[in-house]
Amino acid sequence: MDLFFDHGAPYFTVSKSVVLDVVLEWESRGLVAEWKETFGSFDCISKCFTDSEEESLGKKYVGVPGMNSICRALCNEPGVESKFGIGVAKIEWLVNQKSWSLTSVDGMFLGHFGVLVATDKLLASSGFSNLTGHPPPLDMNLAPQIASKIEQIPFRSYFVLMLAFSEPLPTISVKGFSFKNSEVLSSAFCDSSKPGRSSASECWVLHSTEEYTKKVIANTGRQKASDATFTRGQCLSSCECSQRRKVLVDTNKPLVVCGDFCVSPNVEGAIESGLAAASKFMQMHSCI
Repeated sequence: MDLFFDHGAPYFTVSKSVVLDVVLEWESRGLVAEWKETFGSFDCISKCFTDSEEESLGKKYVGVPGMNSICRALCNEPGVESKFGIGVAKIEWLVNQKSWSLTSVDGMFLGHFGVLVATDKLLASSGFSNLTGHPPPLDMNLAPQIASKIEQIPFRSYFVLMLAFSEPLPTISVKGFSFKNSEVLSSAFCDSSKPGRSSASECWVLHSTEEYTKKVIANTGRQKASDATFTRGQCLSSCECSQRRKVLVDTNKPLVVCGDFCVSPNVEGAIESGLAAASKFMQMHSCI
């Protein structure tokens, strides 16, 4: 039996009108839906569930049938040519041609491009080498303005545990909850209770605390702990200019870096940064 989990963001909320307009359009197309369930918290000392107003505030949106449905739909938009299974190993700026040249991991030439929009915070970061053993795709000397800001972004790692049960769990009255007084677990969400999901199994996703993950990584390094767990990175931006502009822009070359790390570490932040990047891209493209 195939099992599917939203092991990243379990849901997202919207507080800004510019983002809400986009989300409502996605909702009209059936790409997202409101997750209408009961949420709460679990106290590890009293071992009791409690209703939490904070956990229940605001609409919670999820992708249908998975959180990646939004990205899949964007990849199929008219005029978009998507490439999968190809890793970019080298990004070069050709001064004479005034274009970007991309080379894949296996040395294949991927083409020349007038404007480059990147969403990977490891693009020009030393963290890329720490994780892959290869140099960052973008030479930091090519975009020093952006590279220096990317280096300021801290990494926050978490462990994720994905569980599937053949029967519903009768002792858990909520479909999502945070943990109180736990040094190991931060939150848990029932994926199979989301709109458009299969109910053949009851699937849960649990996130660890950042502190617990730091201790494990300090002892074992960044490696997969077991077949059931893995680390995922999440970033908060410490760069003031990215908070104001919502994107990182190289003023000398047509290069834009966007992502949740430029605004806020959540889906809404990613959407807002993406909209700003699209606007900046159109400005750059009109000047080519």
